[in-house]
Amino acid sequence: MTKTFKTSSVKARFPHPDQRTKGRFTAMKPQSQSISAQPSQPLPQQQGLLPIYCMSLGAFAIGTEGFMIAPLLPQIAGDLALPVSQAAMLVTMFTLTLAISSPILTVMTGALNRRNLLVGAMAIFAAANIIAWRSTGFSGIMAARILLALSAGLYLPNASALVGAIVAPDRRGRALALVTGGATVAIALGLPLGSIIGHALGWRATFLCVGVLAAIASLGLSFGIVRGAGDGIRVASVSERLRVAGQPAVIKALSLTFFWAMGAFTAYPFIAPYLQAVLDFGDEGVSGAVFVWGVSAAVGMVLGGSLNDRLGSPFVIGPALTLLALAFLTLAASAAFLPPDRALIPVMVAIVVWGISVWGFYPAQMAQLISAGGPPAAPVTLSLNTSVMYIGFSVGSALGSALIMDHSVSAIGLAAAVAESIALVLFAFHRLTRPRNG
Repeated sequence: MTKTFKTSSVKARFPHPDQRTKGRFTAMKPQSQSISAQPSQPLPQQQGLLPIYCMSLGAFAIGTEGFMIAPLLPQIAGDLALPVSQAAMLVTMFTLTLAISSPILTVMTGALNRRNLLVGAMAIFAAANIIAWRSTGFSGIMAARILLALSAGLYLPNASALVGAIVAPDRRGRALALVTGGATVAIALGLPLGSIIGHALGWRATFLCVGVLAAIASLGLSFGIVRGAGDGIRVASVSERLRVAGQPAVIKALSLTFFWAMGAFTAYPFIAPYLQAVLDFGDEGVSGAVFVWGVSAAVGMVLGGSLNDRLGSPFVIGPALTLLALAFLTLAASAAFLPPDRALIPVMVAIVVWGISVWGFYPAQMAQLISAGGPPAAPVTLSLNTSVMYIGFSVGSALGSALIMDHSVSAIGLAAAVAESIALVLFAFHRLTRPRNG
């Protein structure tokens, strides 16, 4: 029997667990907590989609903030007289803080009104960007990044939950696509724009620009969503989360997320020093390569979702992890054995394959996770996935920092390839040992 399931940015069709897992996904970014948009009393219906556009703008600001700092790390390190490995701690602490704080803050703020929480989270996010812009030392910027992570961990899932409460059912799908699409557009456009602005006006200007966007979004949400919207939206309890997390199928699926994320962020935060060392790229070359990566990542999200619909998640996850490992191996080999003029083509091809495969994996993995935990538990399962993903990001960036401090940039590509290979081996093992009918 086939069931249809909807959750925030996901609209998926799930077959019997022993059949292939297929899901229909819009391009999206991960949710950081689980909230069921079922208010205890009817809420005022919103007129128009202006509040939704404001939510999407906030998601765009968060997505840009989360990824834009990587190509600017050499500039930040030089300005603060720090090694790149220490400047990369700005990435590690952001991802680690978001992973740990999001589920804790979700439970702690469960009784609060979702509208007020959403407006407050975006206002704090805007203020933290201004703090980072005005900070002159590493400690001030680090404190701002931690505050950014705390607010970002509350914003996106609350936005999706509030959409389900304030938008009429016949417009809900479009509204959800707009909100989650903001973060997706940030990868394709916000990331390279941040790199271009940072290299042209200084890295602090990127925080100012994102802060302005976040402030506009916060004001739009404050005036565009009626007071009282978001009362009574239920949040999953700690016991519910632990019950889902203890399921063997969910644990197996989350293990793939961890090593995929670890490999991705072993390499990604250091894309700028890699390009400088291997291809002799300057600021313009780095910005151009980052733009290519961002467009490839956006294509990968759409392609991964489409192929998942057609073929099923196993036939997307396996090839995606394989291509990702090969892309990282190509980056490692190019750094170790090729001069800059001969390394250009293989490196740029690897960057395209990297972008497509790293985010092409994501929609299929989401489908597999929802199937593993069961559609009713999907919000909790996806929130667990986000926490594990950001833990993987933090471990990967810390590993990359250690490698770039003590070894050549080729070691980063090699370590990333090893992490993706572990994910691929686990995936194959789980497939071979899965229960079968009859």
